Amino acid sequence: MTDSLQALIDPIRAAAAAKTPLRIRGHGSKDFYGESPEGDLLDTISHSGIVTYEPTELVITARAGTPLAELEAALAEEGQCLAFEPPRFDGRGTVGGMVAAGLSGPARASVGGVRDYVLGVQLINGRAEHLTFGGQVMKNVAGYDVTRLTVGSLGILGVLTEVSLKVLPVMPLEATLVFEIDQAHALDQLNEWGAQPLPLNASCWVQGDAPLGEAGQLYVRLRGAAAAVNSAITKMTQELPGDTMDNAQAGPGWQACRDQTLPFFNAADHPGEALWRLSVPQTAPALNLPWPQLVEWHGGLRWVWAPESSLSKLRDLTQAVDGFTTLFRAASAGDTRATSRFEPIESPLNQIHARLKAEFDPAHIFNPGRMIPSL
Repeated sequence: MTDSLQALIDPIRAAAAAKTPLRIRGHGSKDFYGESPEGDLLDTISHSGIVTYEPTELVITARAGTPLAELEAALAEEGQCLAFEPPRFDGRGTVGGMVAAGLSGPARASVGGVRDYVLGVQLINGRAEHLTFGGQVMKNVAGYDVTRLTVGSLGILGVLTEVSLKVLPVMPLEATLVFEIDQAHALDQLNEWGAQPLPLNASCWVQGDAPLGEAGQLYVRLRGAAAAVNSAITKMTQELPGDTMDNAQAGPGWQACRDQTLPFFNAADHPGEALWRLSVPQTAPALNLPWPQLVEWHGGLRWVWAPESSLSKLRDLTQAVDGFTTLFRAASAGDTRATSRFEPIESPLNQIHARLKAEFDPAHIFNPGRMIPSL
């Protein structure tokens, strides 16, 4: 057992005995996400480093405190990548935070999310036991799928210490098309293209400087074999007039979309408003809202800047199309519990969540209330 691992186990054992809450934290890049972190700080940064990397097997294993930048640099040297493009938030994201938050970037709708690439995890539970789940292969069906259960759990089940991930080769060719089009027609066009064998990898529609309700810009990224990408460019620009962007210009734009540093995400331009994350079916129509929007995932993810008082309206709209609404960034750094960040979990699912929490964390010490107050 390494010293850095023991340095995590000891305070967990003490906290469990005293029933003292712990606030699990890497670099803190996602402190804004979920309810306000509470409890004594448990820092995972010292437990870092790549444990194993087998490029020929497309698998990498790293400790939870490993910076994403370090992991992705190692992958890039071998022409490989994290296909789901997790946001890095000012370059401070870590492997553990990536899994605990479960957030994915622009390519999510085409390649899958974090959960689809996590092969195995190690974690410390509330009894200070160091446990291993899953492994380093896709075909691992022994027992319950606890590995994927940890993705998006916001640390309420335990402290992640090690993660094994499936990685993929970088695609041979990438191209970005841009079209001038309003949101409703952009969604229709994306649904039409999505039904065809085209190498669609990511899309982003943004209003830009145009008045609300008028045409914006639709960016579509293609990735795949050169023949498939070039054929798609010809077909798509014949169906809808558009331009091909230079990759030197498009690449930084997609990175900014991934890390939420596009001008749209600048909170200073939206005083008194919160950033909402609306997850809906890709076929859902354009939402008639009087606030700025950005659309990703071929229509499946709608970002909206709106007052926190709009909670009921937004949730009614998304529930009407079998979606859900998350308060992603609060309007201020004040009392973020005034408005529930996540939609309530109804019975009997809330009972299942409570039983899982009690099994992994009987003393209720890990990130209490970070997901919902009862957990």
